[in-house]
Amino acid sequence: MDKESKAALMLHFHQGLSTADIGKLYQVFGSLDVVLSTGSEQWPEALLKEPLSKRARQSLNSLLRDKTALEARANDTLNWCQANEVHCLSIVDPLFPPLLKEIATPPTLLFVRGDVGLLSLPQIAIVGSRNATASGLNIASEFARMLAGSGFAITSGMALGIDGAAHTGALKTGKTVAVLGTGLDVVYPRQHHELYQQILDNNGAIISEFLPGTPPLPANFPRRNRVISGLSLGTMVVEAAIRSGSLITAKYALEQGREVFAVPGSIHNVLSKGSHHLLKQGATLVESAQDIVEQLGGMLAYTEMESSNKKIDSEENGSLLAALGFDPVDIDTLVERTRLPVATLNHQLILLELEGAVESSHGRYHRLM
Repeated sequence: MDKESKAALMLHFHQGLSTADIGKLYQVFGSLDVVLSTGSEQWPEALLKEPLSKRARQSLNSLLRDKTALEARANDTLNWCQANEVHCLSIVDPLFPPLLKEIATPPTLLFVRGDVGLLSLPQIAIVGSRNATASGLNIASEFARMLAGSGFAITSGMALGIDGAAHTGALKTGKTVAVLGTGLDVVYPRQHHELYQQILDNNGAIISEFLPGTPPLPANFPRRNRVISGLSLGTMVVEAAIRSGSLITAKYALEQGREVFAVPGSIHNVLSKGSHHLLKQGATLVESAQDIVEQLGGMLAYTEMESSNKKIDSEENGSLLAALGFDPVDIDTLVERTRLPVATLNHQLILLELEGAVESSHGRYHRLM
């Protein structure tokens, strides 16, 4: 059993210690297990480097006395994780996402269901309104589909509206990461039970810094938002009101030194005001997924992104266009005609879409040139 994960759980269960406090302890000691194994007489000098709140200092005084009870609770949680195929990652775990470690107040503990390795791959966050327009939902879905097909994992908060559309679009061509504001065993909103399972069935990842059983409390969601932006190279806002969680996510992204992208909209749409505000603040205006690929494509070290910034060579281009013909065709028919693997075919189709040679609608592709 991982000592660091157990120590992180024990510290989280100990009343009086916030995530920030635990992070400071980690900065001082370099190990959460060492915090529990170090005598309290050795704490004050070390903690001068990273001052804790008065409440946290008082809490530390009782930490060792409560150790047995805290260990029992931690063991119960680790047993739950094992029984439910959940990874419990402490901040010192080699699988802990490296970008997330860089933010000002990273979570010291993550619960992960699904492909834990996905968290270390380049990610783009797509966020926006829960009450999005039909146009906004389509934009989120199409951007996610094309970016996921280009190699990015699409990260969002599994909320209604733009978040759900982004996850759904990404599942068509690649991978997606859902960050929850609840425990992993609490699906919120309830309407997304099916989406939750689809993400897992398609080798995605669902993560939370909150302990199992944590309900959807309002204070949890700003914390969730900083994780969404912290995991990602950039955050894209599709539709958002001026005062919205999406703008909070974008604010975190700016503070974390990450890129912020915004999709412009009608001046008559109240949900465009948030995006327009971000554009005035210096966010990058995006009109197509290619805008993001060109800016961040170099980060895709794990896949061949050179081809995403070039046109498909004339032989491949002509061959696939010939297979498309001039009538709408689905992916299964194209696989049969070209004998190409689905992943390769999806990649080439996305590049053709970026070039304006092909468009897709309702799962069917139509040649434009």
